[in-house]
Amino acid sequence: MSFVLPTVDDTRAFGVALAQVLRAGDLLVLTGPLGAGKTALTQGIGAGLGVAGDVTSPTFVIARVHRPLRDGVPLVHADAYRLGGVSDPRAEVDDLDLDASVDDSVTVVEWGEGLVEQLTDAYLEVRIDRRDDDTRTVDLVPHAGDWATRLGELERDYAGRTVTALRS
Repeated sequence: MSFVLPTVDDTRAFGVALAQVLRAGDLLVLTGPLGAGKTALTQGIGAGLGVAGDVTSPTFVIARVHRPLRDGVPLVHADAYRLGGVSDPRAEVDDLDLDASVDDSVTVVEWGEGLVEQLTDAYLEVRIDRRDDDTRTVDLVPHAGDWATRLGELERDYAGRTVTALRS
């Protein structure tokens, strides 16, 4: 399933919509080049989950936990971009203890492809690519679980908004 997002604001708005189908235990693995909009999407997810504080790039701290303002699900936002200083970057991921919080949180990992998929039996791969300075294409690739059903809900709920939904 692909979505064309004409502006950064649309990327954040899409994150808000995506948050409506997320629940505790979900793992999202974000991939895409530098500046593709991974953090902007995560900001929207944080807004949709109703977490406290600003969601900013965790590049220099590796991971941040954003607590919900009310009853809700925490957001764990990690960035694996700087991992890899040792021969096995998966060992560094293990040191982050993401698996300790994955069951109770929505976990979003930027640059996590090939490093974090083993944290859960099912996860959502989110591929973000830049078409130009503003426009992004987001491809949602479900891996096991009930992701296909939930993404169908997202597509149905998101249809007719300013973002163009394209069936892959």
